Formats: sequence, C-alpha cells, structure tokens
Amino acid sequence: MVRKDVSWQGAKPAPRLVDRRVEITGPVSPSKMVINASNSGATHFMADFEDSHSPTWENNLDGQLNMRDLLRRTLTFSQPDGKFYKLREDGKIATLIVRPRGWHMEEAHMLVDGERVSASLFDFGLYFFHNAKQALAIGAGPYFYLPKMESHLEARLWNDVFNMAQDMIGLPRGTIRATVLIETILAAFEMEEIIFELRDHSSGLNCGRWDYIFSFIKKLRNHPQFALPDRKDVTMSSPFMAAYVRLLILTCHKRGVHAMGGMAAFIPIKNNPTANDAAMAKVEADKLQEVLAGHDGTWVAHPELVKLALMVFNKHMPNPNQLHVRREDVVVTAKDLLSLEGVKGAITEKGLRDNLDVGLQYMEAWLRGVGCVPIHNLMEDAATAEISRSQVWQWVRHNVRTAEGRSITPDWVTALLEEDVAAKRMAMGEQRFSRSKFDLAKRLIATTIQGTSYSDFLTLLCYEHIVSTDGAARM
Repeated sequence: MVRKDVSWQGAKPAPRLVDRRVEITGPVSPSKMVINASNSGATHFMADFEDSHSPTWENNLDGQLNMRDLLRRTLTFSQPDGKFYKLREDGKIATLIVRPRGWHMEEAHMLVDGERVSASLFDFGLYFFHNAKQALAIGAGPYFYLPKMESHLEARLWNDVFNMAQDMIGLPRGTIRATVLIETILAAFEMEEIIFELRDHSSGLNCGRWDYIFSFIKKLRNHPQFALPDRKDVTMSSPFMAAYVRLLILTCHKRGVHAMGGMAAFIPIKNNPTANDAAMAKVEADKLQEVLAGHDGTWVAHPELVKLALMVFNKHMPNPNQLHVRREDVVVTAKDLLSLEGVKGAITEKGLRDNLDVGLQYMEAWLRGVGCVPIHNLMEDAATAEISRSQVWQWVRHNVRTAEGRSITPDWVTALLEEDVAAKRMAMGEQRFSRSKFDLAKRLIATTIQGTSYSDFLTLLCYEHIVSTDGAARM
C-alpha cells in the first residue's frame, strides 16, 4: 500500500536544508577538526558519533561539549605551539547535522536499572536536550543522520523517539529532521517504507556507499558467487552499485525529499603532485557522476575537497536541489541490486595485503581512541575497515584463488598478518611499538578473518577494550 499510494510525500525541506550541495563529514572530537569542518565552506557539517568516532567516554563527552559550543558560536581551540582556531566571523558556518551511533551499539557508561543504555538514544538524547532550541534560535534546527538501518521498523522506532522527545521539551512534531543512510543491502529493498515511517521528520536518504558494500559482503558472505574483487575495483560504476544509486534517487524525488550522494575516500596527497592530481581527478569524476545522476548533494571527508565538490555541483546544479529530476525512466529490480554481472576487477595478493593492513591499522587507531585514519592516501573509517576485514573472511571461507594463482588459506592470512605486524615493530622501534595497540589489534582481527567465526561489527569486537566502568552514571 505504501508504494501504490501516490498521494503521500515526505516533509518539505526545513530551514537550511533546502540546498545541501556539499556536506563535509568528520568526527565530533577533537575540537580542531570540528572547527575546520565548520569553517570549510561546505553547506553542512555531518558531525559523527559513529563510523569516524571511537566512542571512549572522554571522546563522547568532548564531542557533546563541542556540539554545544559550536551551536553557541563559542568553540575555540589552542595548540601547544600557540596556534589558535576559532569559528568564522562572517557567519558562513556549515549547518550542523549530527549522526548518533547505530542501534547495534550500547553506551557502557550510562546504566538504567543496571542495564547499559542504547548508544543511539544516549547520543541523540544528550544532544537534543541541550541543543534543539539553540539550533532553532540560529535559524536551523535539530537535524540528524540515522545510520545502519536495515528495516522500516527501525525507522518507525526513531520516529516514535522523535515524537516523544519533541513532546517532552515542548517543540512541535516535525521540528526534527532526519536523513537516513541507506548503507545496508536490506534497507535498499525498503527505501520507500523508510521514508514513509519518518515522513513528517524525513529529510531524505543518503547513499552510504562504503557501509553498503560492507553489508553486501556481510549478508552474502557464505555464498561464493558473491565474492567481490579487490576493494579498489568495487566502484560506483559497478552495475549493482549504480542500480542502488538510481533506485535511491528515483524513490527520494518521487516522495519530495533529498537524495544525497556518498563520500569519495580520497584525500589530498602532500609532496606528490602527480599522485595528488590523479586522486583529485577521481574525486571530480565521482562528484560529476553523482550530480548528473540527479543527486541533490554530496559528501567530502577533507576541507580541501570542498571547493572541488562545490565547483562540480555549482556548474551542473544551478538550482538549490534537483527534486524536479524525477528519474521516471529508471527501473531497478531485486536482481539488479544483487547481481555481480559486469563487475570488473580481480582478487590479488596486493588486495589481500592491503585489506589486512587497513583492518589492522584502523583497529589499532580505534583502540587508541581515534576513529578516522589516513591510510594509503585514503581516509579510512569503520565502514571502509569493515570492507577490508570482511573481504578477507570471505576469500578465506571460499578458498578463493588470487589472480597470481595462490589459494587464500587461513595459514597464509595468518602469516601475512604476522609479517605486517613484524614490519611495523621494526619501523616503529620497540619502545614506540610497545605503546601502540598493534598487538591487541592483531589478536582481535585474527579472530574474524579465518573464514569461520565472524563478528558482525569491528566496533562491537573492540568496544570492551576502550570501556572503563569506573564512574558509570546510573539511573
């Protein structure tokens, strides 16, 4: 009935959510990164408590304080060398959109009746209670991104939370606006129902491309016919990814809400102009592909990419958005979303080594409290690290042969992991290595790349190692 009913629409764009052509993403802590993102010239800043954030108690509270001070325009930061950061004085600060953690996470430092609270509700509730009215006072509103959703029932739960929260502090229902990241293969089959459940609070859907690839691998990992090639070869031009994009734009514009593009993981490469030019060309091509497809905006992960993305969208999207681009020519079937026909690339030893290295380096950083890490000239977060370790698991599970002809076995993967850690120990020196978390990261990732047991999320696998139960708040 939801799909057949042509009368319903999502909410009209809220203040400062009409034009969303370039959104920059980044963690909510440290404050220096928050200031740089807010000052970047992007239309919006997606402040992330989720994939680019390691949820230590200190990071969580520092992030909440940064959000409070950002909305009150008092956020500053001083480096030990005397360099001082502050928000722009011309008022051209990116509109804030906050992404709480997904429903799968808990907050170990807040207990209700002896039980850990939902991390989603903790992040949302603390931010909303302290900042919703302030956001309205500066001409915006309490705006959110909702991650990791797999079902319209999760959207319904969020809608109930929004209604209760608005009622409790005396705001009209519909004040909150939320953009849902379509970053799971299951959610791709329920886009219209997800918008419907949130319709008075909906500000559209986003192509969460990296988590989407991770979800594709995770859900289909036991089936050898769904083994993907090296991560670098799975692009938005891959037919199953292009189908997902077309369906999202069609669905959003049919219901009058924004269809947001995804994030290119490339970052500026210093001291190598040739490599940097090649990376920037790929970013430009990616953003051009998005705007021509009909997206209403896109994501970048680095302030220096804002101008490039704006240039592309300003040239090809003269209006505030492309809601008028209905894409009624699009037909996407379930088979299209699941088919690997036309996916180009191979599984190589280099791809295997890169996956192991990215998973190891990212987990080590996350265990130290760092949630986004530049590795191999890409900005890696939990989503991209998940692709890396899940591919290894799948390749081992099905004894896949590399393009060079070698079978990917548990013993070989273990040997490569040990080799990688040994190389890092040598490069860092024993003293510096001993202060790192590489030994712990190696032990943890080894449990989930052998093609047998599989952890649904790296963050769940690692969370207890960053938790301190001392001083947990109780209610």
